[in-house]
Amino acid sequence: MIKRKMSLFTSNETNSSFKKETSLDTPRDESLARVEIAILSIIFLCAAVLNFGLLLVLWKRRKQMSRMRVFVFHLCLADLVVTFFQVCPQLMWDITDRFSGPDMLCRLVKYLQVVGMFASTYMIVVMTIDRYQAICNPMVTFQRRRARWNVPVCIAWGIALIGSLPQIFIFSQVEIAPGVFECWADFIRPWGLKTYITWTTLVIFVLPIMTVVVCQVRICRAIQINLYMKTHQNEEDVIKQPLPSRASSVAGVSKARIKTVKMTVVIVLAYILCWSPFFTVQLWSVWDDDAPTESAVFTILMLLSSLNSCANPCIYLLFSGKFPRRIMALLCTGQRSGKESNPDEATVVSTLYMSLKSVSDTR
Repeated sequence: MIKRKMSLFTSNETNSSFKKETSLDTPRDESLARVEIAILSIIFLCAAVLNFGLLLVLWKRRKQMSRMRVFVFHLCLADLVVTFFQVCPQLMWDITDRFSGPDMLCRLVKYLQVVGMFASTYMIVVMTIDRYQAICNPMVTFQRRRARWNVPVCIAWGIALIGSLPQIFIFSQVEIAPGVFECWADFIRPWGLKTYITWTTLVIFVLPIMTVVVCQVRICRAIQINLYMKTHQNEEDVIKQPLPSRASSVAGVSKARIKTVKMTVVIVLAYILCWSPFFTVQLWSVWDDDAPTESAVFTILMLLSSLNSCANPCIYLLFSGKFPRRIMALLCTGQRSGKESNPDEATVVSTLYMSLKSVSDTR
């Protein structure tokens, strides 16, 4: 077995030799450590304030929750898990240069670190799939009954809770010197670490990105057909000529729904921009023995991945058209906005259903 100080998905990951990893005499770069602490502190404060503020805004309007707002609500929860159980422990670890806590806390922190990543990623996936259903299969959305539990959200959290279980068995508190304990990971040498990093990159980054890209391409194609119909066909042609099945399903796409699709696209792009360098560095560090893991650029790239938790609430508030007024409104008790920027999903789908029904009746 090979023991590694650090956590998967944190900045302490190194690719040094086994002898160097287990050495306690290697001093850390204090100037780089101060930069890490400064960056993590800024990310932690921004992510905590933005996500907690948006969560309160959505909670105050929970009785008027549309499906999209439910996804954003749980995305905020996932980002808060990342903030308090990934960014914060890493910040404390960098300050103390040692993991201070019992074995149970070590395993719990490592588990929750990856739970946040899984949840944030797959919440974006189910959100994109939901937009695909709303645009390309609106009749399914209309006929769907309002359930007590949001199944896609439960699936996303279920994947996060189950997919992170290996962390509990990989990480543990290890005595690295008499009276000195550290939270380390055990991997089967020499392929264990490479396999685990590659597998987590596939299930947390590659496969979800492929899924959302396919859905977004189909959504864009459906909207393109809708715009073509509105531009090149008059109302009589729509009634007399049979419509393609894909075109008929998007004949009533509303501006509000297109707006939510645009917001989803931006959220996906922000996720890719924030996490691509991180996973690239992770793979590089385990597959290349000569990777410059101790360099400042290498370390900073891995830290910046947490910026995604700051970006998501900003994107939603910007697309809602009331940023930062909604956050500031929390300071005033009992304040309620008169009209929401996005209509309820059921109202939009109902309007679409009636418009399609009137077209079919006219035939």
